[in-house]
Amino acid sequence: MKLSAIEMCAGAGGQSLGIEKAGFSHRALVELDGHACKTLIHNRPSWNVIREDLNTFDARPYRGVDLVCGGLPCPPFSKAGKQLGKEDERNLFPAAIRIISETMPRAVMIENVRGILDAVFGDYRDFIKNELAGLGYKTDWKLLNASDFGVSQLRPRVVFVAIREDMGYEFAWPVPLKDKPTPVGHLLYDLMASGGWRGAKLWRDRANEIAPTLVGGSHKHGGPDLGPTRARKAWEALGVDGKGIANEPPYKDFLGLPRLTLRMAARVQGFPDSWEFAGGKTHTYRQIGNAFPPPVAYAVANRIAETLRMGFGLAKAG
Repeated sequence: MKLSAIEMCAGAGGQSLGIEKAGFSHRALVELDGHACKTLIHNRPSWNVIREDLNTFDARPYRGVDLVCGGLPCPPFSKAGKQLGKEDERNLFPAAIRIISETMPRAVMIENVRGILDAVFGDYRDFIKNELAGLGYKTDWKLLNASDFGVSQLRPRVVFVAIREDMGYEFAWPVPLKDKPTPVGHLLYDLMASGGWRGAKLWRDRANEIAPTLVGGSHKHGGPDLGPTRARKAWEALGVDGKGIANEPPYKDFLGLPRLTLRMAARVQGFPDSWEFAGGKTHTYRQIGNAFPPPVAYAVANRIAETLRMGFGLAKAG
């Protein structure tokens, strides 16, 4: 059974790859950033990529789609910002609720930062829950860690899932994998050694933990580096200079702490090496650092797909 989806704030395609693997076919991907749109089109020329502000996007032509998903802007709820929530002009939950009401999908999947679970946003979470309950959905929020699903990174993210009540089948969250993710040193060794660096094996053995969270920054702030001081110190413990992103892997006689390349950062996020990004270093790193890791998106989307297929089966049997 084929399932369809429209994706909000699709970015560079992290969530897109996950839901594609779970069996969903994109009817539309809405994204405002031009570089991210070029990334999506370059890798999937057949996708219907729409460059538009979500606030003005008319979703009515897609009514009856199986899934509405997306990674809504994080700054309104991030601890790294002012946590203005619903007062932040970048808050797109109202637009998402409108799009859900226009399309009435069988399921909804939205990713955001863990800050949205803070007590200060309790009333707003209740508002979202009540709005969707009024449309006939059962909702749930859950904090997931990317490292539980094969990503070599400490990346906690909150996922919001809503299932239309008439589906008649309960959604179950994905269970963490038993195997631990690959340490950064082994994950990136071939890339780090590709320039002939003599210290690559020693670095590999030192970097024997998973990575801290990659921080992509916002459109107004943040450049091609690995985040604030605390994040850089965590990278330094892995033998990585987090003050910038390198254009090339370390050369043969390189001394000191190497920096990640864009391809290394993408691999840490769970992107396949075949996925190519459009734009300069800063734009590309923002796309990578702000992405929803594909393996985590797949884990949740796959459970949603199972729920929808079971729901269809029950309806057919009835």
